[in-house]
Amino acid sequence: MSRVAIVGSCITRDLWRFRGGNGAASPHDLLYVSRTSLPSLFATPLAGFKPAAKPPGGLKPQPHRALIADLSKTALASLVAFRPTHLIFDFIDERFDVLSVGGTLVTDSWELEASGYRRQPALRGARAIPRLSAACERLWLEAAAETAAFVRATPLAEAKLILHSARWATRRRTAQGREAAIGDVEILPGRGADVGAHNDLLARYEAAFAGLMPALSRIEAPDQRLADDAHQWGLSPFHYTPDYYAEIWRQLAGLGVREAVAA
Repeated sequence: MSRVAIVGSCITRDLWRFRGGNGAASPHDLLYVSRTSLPSLFATPLAGFKPAAKPPGGLKPQPHRALIADLSKTALASLVAFRPTHLIFDFIDERFDVLSVGGTLVTDSWELEASGYRRQPALRGARAIPRLSAACERLWLEAAAETAAFVRATPLAEAKLILHSARWATRRRTAQGREAAIGDVEILPGRGADVGAHNDLLARYEAAFAGLMPALSRIEAPDQRLADDAHQWGLSPFHYTPDYYAEIWRQLAGLGVREAVAA
């Protein structure tokens, strides 16, 4: 069966939750690296960071593990050790600002804010590098080149590489089944977002990434990018209707992704 690693966001992980059918991915067959950014992924561990024994701030275990991985920089070793048959990248989590602190970079995610870790001495004096800034884009492009070199130099080169191309939706399906505009969007509470600017950034990221990486298969469903008021995780520009997940799953199956069947 397939062993799938995801470096990305919930839009790819949710395929296994929402696609329907009788299959179920085992935790042993799926590795999910999220709430990070390529510059943070390749940075050095945050000196002095002390993770809590239990998830703080009401975080669930998986988001807390992702946060610890981003701060402690353990994701790359986990990816290599996992030896995936398929490695999927999506860049929807590349919306958060990057923080420069203690000689390293970390991702300014909602989980970091909610956890209370920002109050630790290790994160004192953190300086934000805005996601849409030229400085952040330069850091990302440098890290994309590091990603390509890392894949080529490790067993990840044996995996089928897949780019899940997604964008922020501008339309939503209401509870009444109608289409409507999404309206104002926030990345974090009180931090509004320019949807068009982020979608333009994603297009530049994807084009640069495809030019740097070994051969990538591309999966996308631009005609199905419709946000869903009834989504399990609530309304968001990247919480799509079921038709989106069904189409993307169909394309993944065509690339050889198979699940183990639940007993």
